Amino acid sequence: MATEVKVPTLGESIAEATLGEWLKQPGDAVAQDEPIASLETDKVAIEVPSPVAGTMGDQLVKAGDTVAVGAVIAHVEAGGALPASSPVNPSGAGENIEAKERPAADEEEEGPHLTLSPAVRRIVLEHHLDPSKIKGTGKDGRLTKDDVLAAAAEGEKPEPAAAPAPSPPPAPPPAARPPSGERREERVRMTRLRQTVARRLKEAQNTAAILTTFNDVDMSAVMAARSRYKDLFEKKHGIRLGFMAFFVKAAALAAHDVPAVNASIDGEEIVYHDYLDVSVAVSAPQGLVVPVIRDAQALSFAEIEKTIADFGKRAKEGTLTLEEMQGGTFTISNGGVFGSLLSTPIINPPQSAVLGMHRIEERPVVIDGAIVARPMMYLALSYDHRLIDGRKAVTFLVRMKEALEDPTRLLIDL
Repeated sequence: MATEVKVPTLGESIAEATLGEWLKQPGDAVAQDEPIASLETDKVAIEVPSPVAGTMGDQLVKAGDTVAVGAVIAHVEAGGALPASSPVNPSGAGENIEAKERPAADEEEEGPHLTLSPAVRRIVLEHHLDPSKIKGTGKDGRLTKDDVLAAAAEGEKPEPAAAPAPSPPPAPPPAARPPSGERREERVRMTRLRQTVARRLKEAQNTAAILTTFNDVDMSAVMAARSRYKDLFEKKHGIRLGFMAFFVKAAALAAHDVPAVNASIDGEEIVYHDYLDVSVAVSAPQGLVVPVIRDAQALSFAEIEKTIADFGKRAKEGTLTLEEMQGGTFTISNGGVFGSLLSTPIINPPQSAVLGMHRIEERPVVIDGAIVARPMMYLALSYDHRLIDGRKAVTFLVRMKEALEDPTRLLIDL
């Protein structure tokens, strides 16, 4: 009996997705709740589980097709499949050779790390790896992207060369030199995430009156505080003290004084928030994603650092949820980790402002009439001029500069 596989609910206001890839092919054995397809939404990749144990049947859509919530995309023939605890083609694609060659009862249980995220599965397929032979360092022994990349790099090391065979007599040179190479092009379909990012950024430019103002910050005090307390901080909280916590706390302090930066426009109304939900841009296999630190104004340094570290880890694994990337009121983007010296970030509607952090580098500055070297960082605030005027934008950056150059202000709310 065939059971329908339907597109699951994808999250609030999301009605469709793109089929990223099939993780199982017709004829493959599947266990109940085993991922059989990967969907790409505007923000994240979501796996579609098999509703029953059985054999993969016909697939009604192909990779790249747009599918609506509730649509039937495949069938699974119930019965005659391996139990959920038995291994079924851990690579997630192609024919299940192991299941056909020997009965399920004789197979060894493979362990939880064979439940692969879409990003990890893609690398496994690209490098033709056997995930059961890779040691996972993730939670409960699951494979991470770094585990698989390390295994791929190890497998690509050249083997010792055999003794060279006697060389034949050299051939006469060709009469004419062949072309040095060909000019090639490759067309790759944009992912749904990239299409959405492109559309939203263009909408932001067309709708908001975007302006950017700049300031620079002497990072000496923050760096000194990190150096002095990093060991105690990590020993007590189990997490490293980074720069982002200082910037989130400074942004919360500045937004309290300049609430328009944390507000948004809704029709003919301005919506002010008494909380600061900070969207932080982190790297993921499919591009930058922007999960949200909720109620950042009420969190401690340790809570902020733990939240950001968790976001970064799960972004690489592809396990962030839609809910975690919705509803931010202000964004912080750290281009400095990639080496950026200066930028003009684009706001993320309906937010009205975004802060750009950049790399720290020693520059000459004048202090008390003397030229000295200081670790300086440029800050950029892009904002919607319909809501935020220049005075408010400059004031916001000045408040952040004051807090970062004298971190004691963050503790006594100055």
